[in-house]
Amino acid sequence: MKFTVKNWMNDLVIFVDPDMSVLDALGLMRRRYVNSVIVRKTDSNPEYGIVTSTDICDKIVAHNNNPAETKIRDIMNSPLITVKGDMPVQECAAKMKEYHIHHLPVVDNEGNVIGMISATDFMVVAEGLGTQFQDRSLR
Repeated sequence: MKFTVKNWMNDLVIFVDPDMSVLDALGLMRRRYVNSVIVRKTDSNPEYGIVTSTDICDKIVAHNNNPAETKIRDIMNSPLITVKGDMPVQECAAKMKEYHIHHLPVVDNEGNVIGMISATDFMVVAEGLGTQFQDRSLR
């Protein structure tokens, strides 16, 4: 069984524009069943960013900010903390723990976002470790 990020990442990455409203991004996140979005690079936003469900809780709900009036750029985290696909999942999990994050964008050698791995993905990894991957649905 392969234990690299590439084998466990989700290659569905939702990109949003930095000037999109948080409300519009929330609708996209809900319809796509994702808990994070990547903020595109633009002329005015030269680095990728990320917005997660935790950011929505901490920066919108907890502060009673109106998501229709708040731009993604106002709550995004940038620059990204990333991993490469060939990183062992154990190192990836340790990196999440070190930075207290639950979503890590996966990048290629040029730094382009090609996937996402989240703490939820590690639930399946852990279950597989506990069963030595005997359950075919975990492969």
